[in-house]
Amino acid sequence: MRIMVTGAAGYIGSHAVQGLLARGHTVLAVDNLSRGHAAAIETLRASLSGDARQRLAFQRADTGDREAMLSLLNEHGVEAVMHFAAYAYVGESVTDPLAYHRNNTAAVIELLDACARAHDGAGVGCFVFSSTCATYGQPDAVPIKETEKQSPINPYGWSKLHVERILADHAEAQKRAGKDFAFAALRYFNVAGCDRSGVLGEHHDPEPHIIPVLLQTALGQRDSASIFGTDYPTPDGTCIRDYIHVEDLVDAHAVVLDALRPGDARHYNLGIGKGYSVREIIEATKRVTGVDFKVVEGERRPGDPPQLFADPAKIRTELGWSARITDLDEIIRSAWTWFRAHPHGYATPQRSPAHA
Repeated sequence: MRIMVTGAAGYIGSHAVQGLLARGHTVLAVDNLSRGHAAAIETLRASLSGDARQRLAFQRADTGDREAMLSLLNEHGVEAVMHFAAYAYVGESVTDPLAYHRNNTAAVIELLDACARAHDGAGVGCFVFSSTCATYGQPDAVPIKETEKQSPINPYGWSKLHVERILADHAEAQKRAGKDFAFAALRYFNVAGCDRSGVLGEHHDPEPHIIPVLLQTALGQRDSASIFGTDYPTPDGTCIRDYIHVEDLVDAHAVVLDALRPGDARHYNLGIGKGYSVREIIEATKRVTGVDFKVVEGERRPGDPPQLFADPAKIRTELGWSARITDLDEIIRSAWTWFRAHPHGYATPQRSPAHA
């Protein structure tokens, strides 16, 4: 299948490109490089050989540019879109909500319009959307099922939930017009780890995720790591979260894409179905790295629920998919391997990779 992957130079997007190529797909990788890393695509391309390298094309472009998207969809004969491009800092979404609604929500309208107009109006028939558990806000019950009410507590969550609504409305309109269209919104929890072959990794600036922060502390790049709140109603007093390995996440996207049929509107939670506490993550990181780094205990952050983890039964029942990399040490070890080899992340200049 010929697939466009947006946000392809980001953490999850680059791993998705890698996974899709391994499955034999042809991939058009698209990223405006505002937060993605050209070096991720360059590194991936250098790791490929023969046919796989020929099946990868990169284009620097913005998903909110409808005409650019339309041109790319037509030129590359795109049959499906995996949409990862988004801003993803919760705190930033509070201080700059317009940027999140513009980039995460409004841009999708332009992209979907291009998809509908592509191929002389026949359209692109499949759309897999990177949603988030943040659409649930503070849930009434844990583990979280897809039937849990969606009531985000920050603009980031709302920007993703708005897209879910847009997709549903668009799908209904396409159905009424007699066009084949199917979509899936995948709500995932804390994505962690790195490609276990060591080719791709995780690089954010600033870094918001706990495992990379702890690994940077183990490398001596930070003086200490912080625990935000030690008095939660959990076994050890710290927050509990569900950590899904990025390779499993990508695999789920591919499985869902293969399962989509015209008219489908699917929604799945992606997680391992259990949570690990902040203290458990810290102890596992110390165990994997062999470094006893400094940890500082601080006050709670506003809006942090005590525990969030998925009930992944729906995707397991309907598609037979379950996460395979569920051992915490293995998840952290995959990231530690990459961080040790790339202590400064993707340090090469942000230039566009070759298109061929």
